[in-house]
Amino acid sequence: MANLELLAMLKQDVATWNKWRKNSLAIWPVLDEANLVEADIDSADLQAVDLSRADLSRASLRRVNLNRANLTGAILNGANLSRADANGTNFRKADLRLSNLQGADLSAADLRGALLNGASMIGANLSGADLDNARLERVNLLNANLRGANLHKAHLSRADLSRTNLEGANLCEANLKWANMSQANLIGANLQYASLISADLSGTNLSRTDMTMANLKKANLMSANLVETILDKANLSNCLVYGISAWELRLNGTRQSNLIITRPKESTITVDNLEIAQFIYLLLNNEKIRSVIDTIARKVVLILGRFTPERKAVLDAIREELRKRDYLPVLFDFDKPTTRDITETMRTLAHLSRFIIADLSDPKSIPLELQAVIPDLAVPVQPLLLSSQQEFSMFVDLRKKYHWVLATHQYTDINDLLASLGDKVIAPAEQKAKELEKR
Repeated sequence: MANLELLAMLKQDVATWNKWRKNSLAIWPVLDEANLVEADIDSADLQAVDLSRADLSRASLRRVNLNRANLTGAILNGANLSRADANGTNFRKADLRLSNLQGADLSAADLRGALLNGASMIGANLSGADLDNARLERVNLLNANLRGANLHKAHLSRADLSRTNLEGANLCEANLKWANMSQANLIGANLQYASLISADLSGTNLSRTDMTMANLKKANLMSANLVETILDKANLSNCLVYGISAWELRLNGTRQSNLIITRPKESTITVDNLEIAQFIYLLLNNEKIRSVIDTIARKVVLILGRFTPERKAVLDAIREELRKRDYLPVLFDFDKPTTRDITETMRTLAHLSRFIIADLSDPKSIPLELQAVIPDLAVPVQPLLLSSQQEFSMFVDLRKKYHWVLATHQYTDINDLLASLGDKVIAPAEQKAKELEKR
């Protein structure tokens, strides 16, 4: 039970209490179950005090020092703890509903199972705090710092987390339905299995955030930053995705139906792939982008060949000649594939091309790679070959099966090739491209 003499001193005069605390460092006050309802104890030194199960309802505790104090099961309903120092304080299962914690330092505090419904925590420091299974419905955490905090299974429905720092926080299985998280920092946060139904994540930084199995149905992701975000098996159906930045996403088994790529007041346009959503919107609304796409379709020529010094000279000469003729040559280095394998990379480039020029002289992997992609292409392929070399037999078969594989043009040297490039290489490829356009 509370020491009644000490309790009376605290209630009567905070200055006297603080002086006594300063001169009695060896004494650890016990005020458990104390009645401090509506007490005015602003700036009181309550560090390390045992206030477990105490009733501080509607008490004024502004700027109090609660460092390492024990408030397990305490009642602080409607209390004013603005700018309080509660670093490392034990609030486990405390009742802090409708309390004022604006600007309070709650770093490393134990708030497991605490009731914070409707509390105002604007600008509060909760970095490293433990809020496992805490009730935070409708709490205001605007501009709060929750970096590295544990919010596992926390209840945050309709909470205001706008501009909140949640970098590296654990929100696994948290309930964030209808929460406002606009412009929040969630870099590297754990949101596995979290419920974010109808949450506002507009302008939020979700880089490297793990949202595996999270439910984001009808969430607002407009202008959100999703770089290297993990969304495996997440539900993104009916999300607003206008203005997102999406790069290197993980979308294994992700539900992506009815993603809305337009602004709320515009005619609704939906797509079913998050990674292409931003591209489709630009394609529809940016004349320059449409012009670029059209230019690519008409002017890109993919050049394939070996990149040995001797062969590279031939490929460079072809590229320079194509530039003079207003094409956009793309020279693909087989020896240095990017993150995707050679076949997939070539297929992607080929589908963007007007036609393909493939130098089969001294081939390394080109014939095999072409054999893998030609059946799906429907893009003219113009093979080249030094007259001193023999054509691969499989190209004869490919030409019989796929009419877009043209007759191999043979040349003696670079000068001979450049002299015949217009009539024997470009012209047949262009003619075939026009034929394919009409089909």
